[in-house]
Amino acid sequence: MSKQHVDLLIIGAGVSGIGMACHLKRECPGKSFTILERRKSLGGTWDLFRYPGIRSDSDMYTFGYNFRPWTSGKVLADGPSIKRYVSDTAAENDIEKHIRYGVAVTHAEWSATDKCWTLTAVKEATGEILTFTASFLIGCTGYYNYDAGYKPDFPGEDSFKGQIVHPQHWPEHLDYAGKRVVVIGSGATAITLVPTMAQEAEHVTMLQRSPSYLMPLPSNDKLAMFFQRMLPAKSAYRLTRARNVAVARFLYNRSRKNPGIMRRLMLGLVRRQLDGKADMSHFSPSYNPWDQRLCVVKDGDLFGAIRSGKASVVTDHIESFTEQGIRLKSGEELAADIIIPATGLDIQMLGGMDLVVDGQPVVLRDKIIYKNVMVEGVPNAGMIFGYTNISWTLKVDIAAEYLCRLLNHMDAHGNRVCVPRDTGDSRGEGTVMGGLDSGYIRRADDRLPRQGSHGPWKVTQDYVADVKTLRFGPIEDGYLEFDGIRPVENTAPRSGFLRPLKSALFGS
Repeated sequence: MSKQHVDLLIIGAGVSGIGMACHLKRECPGKSFTILERRKSLGGTWDLFRYPGIRSDSDMYTFGYNFRPWTSGKVLADGPSIKRYVSDTAAENDIEKHIRYGVAVTHAEWSATDKCWTLTAVKEATGEILTFTASFLIGCTGYYNYDAGYKPDFPGEDSFKGQIVHPQHWPEHLDYAGKRVVVIGSGATAITLVPTMAQEAEHVTMLQRSPSYLMPLPSNDKLAMFFQRMLPAKSAYRLTRARNVAVARFLYNRSRKNPGIMRRLMLGLVRRQLDGKADMSHFSPSYNPWDQRLCVVKDGDLFGAIRSGKASVVTDHIESFTEQGIRLKSGEELAADIIIPATGLDIQMLGGMDLVVDGQPVVLRDKIIYKNVMVEGVPNAGMIFGYTNISWTLKVDIAAEYLCRLLNHMDAHGNRVCVPRDTGDSRGEGTVMGGLDSGYIRRADDRLPRQGSHGPWKVTQDYVADVKTLRFGPIEDGYLEFDGIRPVENTAPRSGFLRPLKSALFGS
């Protein structure tokens, strides 16, 4: 058994982990750190998923890091391009030498006596047990189980004579040319798979229990490309990010305040795309916009596949699988050679590792989140958790900046331990995922930390507000306890509205 100590341990080498490491190198250059990554390569989601057409469902100008411009004209990039972007970012910042691959963390325990975390991990290739210690722990594991996605137990599944392929475990050389394919689901994965597979398959059917809101988006941004031709790269990037953040915020806020108007607008866009080739009942959700995430349709490709007759949408419930396909509760049977259950993610926090503080297991379901970056009562620990209503990485950047500010503040004041403490009964309604009501979030209610009712305990999903808090707000806000002492709120003048707004839109 080997034992190694660093100032910080980062769990996960995906978009969040690499972003956190880059900010550490830039803002806390004296800190030693190690990234523990279970997989054999960096990239996280973009290394795991290999299904046809895998791409971002957020625009790349806001999904890219704020310190490294995304320079391609593509708004929605394919998976390999995103992984290459993350890899190049790591290489430019000399991050890879800090990564330990093939290491699965199983247990993390904080000791108030030693004032450090001890992590137990296993080197999966050999079974060797490893021990790491660190003064600070940062979880960058995302929020889903990499081993398996969510898949219901379908009646009669064993009787199906064709192939069943889950998107999270896509075979490298799956041959679907000329085949009949049924994709079960209506989320981002299904919306991507259906038009891509329809190019070669005989026919692809998207089978959904209920519709999702769909938003067509061109894959190339002509205005961004114009900015790139006319302006310096950094200026073009900031201007494009500013526009995209503003548009995304407007659409989200309008959807929450005027759901009826936004519903009519979104369904009108879909109706024009379909051009009468499909029944709008398959594209008219029963809930309001942004109660669940919107699904982006790249270049309207799904609608094009439907108009051409290569793809279709069926809204029904599954009665059972059969030898030849799927029998629906309506009595209809869908013939299939390949069935793809794109039925969602299995939520898992902190990569599934056990978290213990001074001998007491931490049950995240019983905890509230602080500034959506730390967990109440858990010392010297951060958790990078991106946005659900806008690009994930926008939150990664400002959360990483905040943690670097916190670390530098502790060093400047000689503090060794920092822990958020709830000063009253701040527990509110909902989870760290904000106001989303998707099925995969409801299924994970027993695993997700909660949000509070006010102040830093409330999850806003508001980028501009979070910039003001995380980038400019005082570290000593009356809720953080340092070495057992909770300083009163720092009453130094805070920046006004314009500076955080400018910073949010144009970068730090």
